Amino acid sequence: MNRSQALKLLSECNGDDIWSLEYCRQRHIPEAWIDELLDAYESGFSSDSQTIYYRNEIVNQFEGIRDVDLACRIGQLLKVNVARIVSQQPTRTAIVREIREALEDGEL
Repeated sequence: MNRSQALKLLSECNGDDIWSLEYCRQRHIPEAWIDELLDAYESGFSSDSQTIYYRNEIVNQFEGIRDVDLACRIGQLLKVNVARIVSQQPTRTAIVREIREALEDGEL
C-alpha cells in the first residue's frame, strides 16, 4: 500500500467504527491486515457508546475491523510512533486524531 492510499484510508477512520469484512475489501485493505485485525465484537448495553449498530440496527455481535486498529496499523506503516500515542491517549478517537496530527506535523 502506498502512502496516498494509506492516508486516504486513515481519513475515513474516526476511532468509533467497526468496518465490515465486505467494506474492508471494498476499500482494498490488504488481506494480510484483514487476517491480522479481523475480530468478533459484542455489544455492551450499559451505554450507547458500547452498543454496535449495523445499518442503523442494534446487533449483539459483529465481525469486522475496528477503525482505531486500522489507523494504528496505517500509522505503523508510515513510521509513526503508535505505541507512544496509544499510551498517552485516553480514547480511541483521540488515538486516531493523534496519529493524523503526527503525520501532518511530520512527527515520526
